[in-house]
Amino acid sequence: MADKKLYDYQNNETVALFVLVKTADVRLAKNGKKFIAFTFQDTSGEITGKFWDASDNDIQLYQAGKIIYLSGKRELYHGKPQIKIYKIRLATTAENQQVAAFLPQAPVSERQLRDELNQIMFDITNASWNRVVRWILQRHQTAFFTYPAAKTNHHAFKGGLAYHTLTILHLAKSVCHEYTTLKRPLLYAGAILHDMGKTLELSGPVATQYTTTGNLLGHIVLVDEEIVRACTALKIDPASEDMLLLRHVVLAHHGLREYGSPVEPEIPEAEVLHRLDDLDASMQMMTTALRHTDPGQFSEPIFGMANRHFYRSEMK
Repeated sequence: MADKKLYDYQNNETVALFVLVKTADVRLAKNGKKFIAFTFQDTSGEITGKFWDASDNDIQLYQAGKIIYLSGKRELYHGKPQIKIYKIRLATTAENQQVAAFLPQAPVSERQLRDELNQIMFDITNASWNRVVRWILQRHQTAFFTYPAAKTNHHAFKGGLAYHTLTILHLAKSVCHEYTTLKRPLLYAGAILHDMGKTLELSGPVATQYTTTGNLLGHIVLVDEEIVRACTALKIDPASEDMLLLRHVVLAHHGLREYGSPVEPEIPEAEVLHRLDDLDASMQMMTTALRHTDPGQFSEPIFGMANRHFYRSEMK
């Protein structure tokens, strides 16, 4: 097969291809020698591999964000695929490998994401919410439409943040149709902003890492700061009831304090956003895992779903 990808190879098959190094964590083996725990990536997905007895020069060469030529064998380890590495080298300039060619992307174009979001903005009829959302979106729009929604778990691909947000908005529209007492403008505004802090929490779509700010504060705190900053710029009282409602919806979207929410949902729109966020994240993780699972088999355990594995039916 020409231009085979990581997931085109079967277990126990010899692997030989260019890949992007997504992560390269230096660790210490039991024998006291260093090794590199890699995550390799291309448009088909991610697979791990360990490079044993790594020298200091190897550690300097093979860093996250680099394109390498990988030779090895695909294996299973504790039910998960990995690459037994035979040999790696950096791609040369003459081979003309581009990082963008290895990045999984949202299934819809950036233009479509932008157009749909622009249309939804007209449904945010509360002037304060609309102005704040537009101010923050304008400030972070480049990152918002290109960043992933997470480093590894859900929507961990280029454009994943905007795609995740738009999917929640689609779901929110249906929920508001069924439950007419919900404040549609509030739910929409909260949905657009709920993960906006990830534009500050994460480093970007290539070799995604948590920033220092992201590690120390987290995206929920960061987006609340952005809302207050927007209010100051727009001369809106951040302690007014409409802004407190919007801030609460955003602050409570992880649902429980043990899941990172500073507060738990105490208005219907906050509860709905939390449920829709969890639903979309879970569906994306399951979809990704089952795409790499043969019919009639169970997926590998999904870390973000309590290490449960899911069955791929043979039924069409």
